[in-house]
Amino acid sequence: MNTPLFSILIANYNNGLYLSEALDSVYQQTYENWEIIIVDDSSSDQSSDIYQTLNKDKRIKIIYNDKNQGAGYTKKRCVDNATGSICGFLDPDDALANDALEKMIKAHSIKPSASLIYSTSYRCDEHLNIIQRNDAPRKIKDNDPYFFNMEGSISHFASFKKDSYMQTVGIDPYLQRAVDQDLYLKLYEVGETHYIDEALYYYRIHKGGISTNKNIEKAYYWHWVVLIETGKRRGLNLEDLFCETFIRKSEYDTLENKYLRLKKFEKINSYLGNLRRKL
Repeated sequence: MNTPLFSILIANYNNGLYLSEALDSVYQQTYENWEIIIVDDSSSDQSSDIYQTLNKDKRIKIIYNDKNQGAGYTKKRCVDNATGSICGFLDPDDALANDALEKMIKAHSIKPSASLIYSTSYRCDEHLNIIQRNDAPRKIKDNDPYFFNMEGSISHFASFKKDSYMQTVGIDPYLQRAVDQDLYLKLYEVGETHYIDEALYYYRIHKGGISTNKNIEKAYYWHWVVLIETGKRRGLNLEDLFCETFIRKSEYDTLENKYLRLKKFEKINSYLGNLRRKL
């Protein structure tokens, strides 16, 4: 197996609490020919303290935005500064399995025509303890103009050839969320995809997550910004698809609210029942 340089891309904004764990997961890789590109989006937390400990490692390049620019701008800058032939994003609050890079490099060597190779992940709590494996449908059909990754088939850990990326217009710097979806759909359009049926990524769920918890609605909005731009590139009108998914989401939100009210009602009844028994 050849040993091309793998560029690990980290766009960081105020994730200093978790960044060391992300970096440790890179140091523990079985594949050793890597570089780390960190672009800091004007963090104001303890991230700077961590950067100072990395100054002597020539495999790590740290770039600073002069002001907070958002996820799209920062992730695009990560790719622009990568020198490896294979790239992959690692969010600063997540971690890689220790053989993630080795598995990706091997797959890219076997699949030279693949622009994008992806695996699956573990959903973890805020302490990176595994909750469950992400088992969304994974294998997809190439060259389908109506593929929009609606079921999240393409997700972390994903890696791509830098040459393939250069065939696209690049990550949209305007985006605040759904940046990975923008990247995946653009790479899908310029080459083949390949799925590794292994969990190579640890996805941390915590209250500060950019697309989780209180940020889910914002993530939904930006996801549709990406889909509309994808439709423009492909010459497709996505009006019907939007209406269909919007109605499904509204129905889901209604059912979820009913469920939460019911659970609250059950708790009140349980409390009253215990109170009556004590009396």
